[in-house]
Amino acid sequence: MAETEMVKKFKVLNEYGIHARPAALLVKAAGKYECDIFIEKDGNKVSCKSIMGLMTIEGYPGSIMTVSTSGADAAEAMAEIEELFVNKFYED
Repeated sequence: MAETEMVKKFKVLNEYGIHARPAALLVKAAGKYECDIFIEKDGNKVSCKSIMGLMTIEGYPGSIMTVSTSGADAAEAMAEIEELFVNKFYED
């Protein structure tokens, strides 16, 4: 299967931002895929497969986060990550 690279920007829409629960959902989703998945804000880029990294990203409500995926299953991974952001990490 061909390598795919995707980059999308998402606004943090949930009331409390990227705290422990949303970070855990991101790690769980990212763990399903072999591709590399990174999230970046203000020059701080961390792996979506790292709970500690995600806790340091300062994803406050209203923040714009850049998500990048690279690998054979990048499109599927991006779709699942996008679903989490769009649905406010199922918090509302």
